[in-house]
Amino acid sequence: MANIPLRTKLQLGIYKIIDPFVMLLIRLGLTPNAVTFIGLLLNVGVAFIFVFGAEEGNRGDLRFVGWAGFLVLIAGLFDMLDGQVARLGNMKSAFGALFDSVLDRYSELILFLGVCYYLIAHHYFLSSLFAFIALIGSMMVSYTRARAEGLGIELKGGVMQRPERVVVLGTSAWACGIVSLYIGGDYKLFVPGIKFHVFETMSIFTIPIAIMAILTNLTALRRLLDAKKALEAKESQQ
Repeated sequence: MANIPLRTKLQLGIYKIIDPFVMLLIRLGLTPNAVTFIGLLLNVGVAFIFVFGAEEGNRGDLRFVGWAGFLVLIAGLFDMLDGQVARLGNMKSAFGALFDSVLDRYSELILFLGVCYYLIAHHYFLSSLFAFIALIGSMMVSYTRARAEGLGIELKGGVMQRPERVVVLGTSAWACGIVSLYIGGDYKLFVPGIKFHVFETMSIFTIPIAIMAILTNLTALRRLLDAKKALEAKESQQ
């Protein structure tokens, strides 16, 4: 266990916690594809909350952000459940793996659609730009892996893979909603000598998005470079 990466150790620990629930889903007759589809529907629900909050809420009302973040984490749990249902239920299939990958991309696109809609509607234009850049990076992280695997190269490195993206988005949005209940949704921090505020309640959500925008694209770039090295080594052996 000493040589196992921390990320893998955490993943195995989570599996131990959720495996009883996985067995319950199997006994109920749910297939991995059904669990994957439920995850997609939950992400549609996340987007709906963001859109509803954009239309019905105001800039200082961050309850919708909090509830959306909570649902992001629940949807992310189903991303883990489908794979475990397939493994423990002996229901692995090539199409199931493809179905999972395709619906994961749809889930993420729909999720970011809701995030961008909310940010634009409440005039967080710079943050909406970062959200879109984070979406580009997220798609390229997945695409570089898929394209490399099609060339016979396995890529799984990087600091901002899908589980990390789900955790960052979900926890930051949830925390934003919770903190707003105590300090208010329109709290702003000013520093003497600076004309504009350097922090506001919404920053709890938007700063992690900006960080994600950078790290996702760096992860995609790292995977591209790793694939280049692997392909060159593969070609030199031929």
